[in-house]
Amino acid sequence: MSETHVPTQYSPSGEEPRVPSSNVDARRSRHHQRPSSQGPYEAQRLTVSVWRLRGRHNIESVRRARRCSSGPVWVRFLPNSDSGTPPEIGYAVGRAVGGAVVRNRLRRRLRAVMFAAPELRPGRYLLGAGPEAADLSFSALAAATHACLRAAGALPGT
Repeated sequence: MSETHVPTQYSPSGEEPRVPSSNVDARRSRHHQRPSSQGPYEAQRLTVSVWRLRGRHNIESVRRARRCSSGPVWVRFLPNSDSGTPPEIGYAVGRAVGGAVVRNRLRRRLRAVMFAAPELRPGRYLLGAGPEAADLSFSALAAATHACLRAAGALPGT
């Protein structure tokens, strides 16, 4: 086969390229009755107002509070006289619990337990857990945490 038998022009492709024309706004829907499929989602707020325990001074003040424990879970509670402020909650999960994945999973589970907890008194909370807490089921972890909160006087009516 020599060069003379090779075609010099390419055959046209089956489809036209997907490029919008210059007079079309690519960000808008072509159908005026239907909104565009893109855009931000509506913001959703949590129903329970809880703040993170921040600042070295605040954490040190809670660390001096009385410690109540139930199994591998413990709680330190420092009540606040101002009833208008939501509770401030911090989590202390040490390296003895396991690797970073295990510690973060346990911290998320403790956060979910506190989110589902009944109405908490205003104040500062420091929750911690030992190595055995990583093996507990969610219901057992919740029961141990609620027992600690009751013993610390953090739940109304206790």
